[in-house]
Amino acid sequence: MNFKIDDLSKYKHIHLIGIGGVSMSAIAETLNNWNFLVTGSDISKSVITDNLNKHGIKTVIGHDLENSKKADLIIYSAAISETDPEMVIAKERNIPLIDRGSFVGYLTKLYKEAICISGTHGKTTTTSMLSICFINANLDPTIEVGAILDSIGGNYRIGNSEYFILESCEYKGNFLKFNPNTAIILNIDNDHLDYYKTFDNIVKAFTEFALKVEPNGLLVTNADDKNCYALKNIAKCKVLTYGIENNNADFFAKNIKFNDNGFASFDVYKNNNFYESFELSVAGKHNILNALACISTSDYYGISTEILKTSLNSFTGAERRLEYKGTLKEKNVPIFDDYAHHPTEIKATANSIKNKKYNESWVIFQPHTYSRTKLLLNDFADALSNFDNVVLLDIYAAREKNTLEISSADLATKMNELGKNALYIPDFEKAINYVKENINDNDIIITLGAGTVTNIGPMMLK
Repeated sequence: MNFKIDDLSKYKHIHLIGIGGVSMSAIAETLNNWNFLVTGSDISKSVITDNLNKHGIKTVIGHDLENSKKADLIIYSAAISETDPEMVIAKERNIPLIDRGSFVGYLTKLYKEAICISGTHGKTTTTSMLSICFINANLDPTIEVGAILDSIGGNYRIGNSEYFILESCEYKGNFLKFNPNTAIILNIDNDHLDYYKTFDNIVKAFTEFALKVEPNGLLVTNADDKNCYALKNIAKCKVLTYGIENNNADFFAKNIKFNDNGFASFDVYKNNNFYESFELSVAGKHNILNALACISTSDYYGISTEILKTSLNSFTGAERRLEYKGTLKEKNVPIFDDYAHHPTEIKATANSIKNKKYNESWVIFQPHTYSRTKLLLNDFADALSNFDNVVLLDIYAAREKNTLEISSADLATKMNELGKNALYIPDFEKAINYVKENINDNDIIITLGAGTVTNIGPMMLK
């Protein structure tokens, strides 16, 4: 269904199906800023669709058959099927169609320095950190990030320089459509197995991504991850590595300490020579690695250590990354919300709160997709066992139908077999009431998952 764009200026009216997505909305705003007539549709109303309308981008909730007929180019998100009415109209009228990933790939060609941040975990945080460093260095980057970032007032920023900082997701091989001048690979883990089928296929995809960087470009990768570290031997370009465990890394963190909030301070060594000391304002050891990826890349682009220090210290996290939502004041119980939806991410969240001061931890977890829950059931049970109390909501289906006969009740059973008291409470109100009735003074609550579980915190606070 796709065609290749050679000159965007040929088109005047560009329509986006699924415009309410994080990346799609950023594309829409970019095109609007470039003075194209931009319209779009989305299945549900949201803050994003409201903002698009406020900015003069007509966004219809449901199907917009009128603008689909009038458009001379249509961009569609990965969630849109071929039988979608707007897609059918486009094909009937021979209106050019291009998927989101391919269009972003075209955009990366328009910039001299497209910096693509990839990896199974940590993409949003690292993209956010790097964005703040580039902004504070007055490099005026264009930015697309997978969450709301307060410092740019949304999920995108339109700059007027040669720099394009882009969060690059591996799902369905989308990042292989991009053209990175600098590629950052944070880690390689066993996610999206509904598409990749095997871990070897995931490694092959990231290897192909690394090989997309031309000889005059840069690959930045994690020396503590053996599959990432192996990429330095096959890359065609300059390679910078970073790590905590592997002291052969180009950028290495030593003397790590955590304060009562779980925020790290550490010294960085570059090529075994002291580089600078840093203090973070986000919790967890994994964020040291994210910061090191940012530091390595920023140093390559000539950003000073002074700017790096102040920028990283000022960063308090992107939306839904262990985000503080408020406190149940009657029992002094803080509520945090986290996007973690993979066992590795859940373990990282558990480790992030270890240095915080609290009595017992309460997690309300909503698994994301049936396939991920089925394939990683044992890993989820093991990861969630790091918390004191676990409440499980129904699986958030996202793009899937339940053909695998899997339920959150199966996860509760698996956790109970491990000796952990996990309760399956599918109803949001009942889950909230159970937790509020059973928490004690100075406990901590974390809502986990990539779906509607994010609504739990505000509901509890009301």
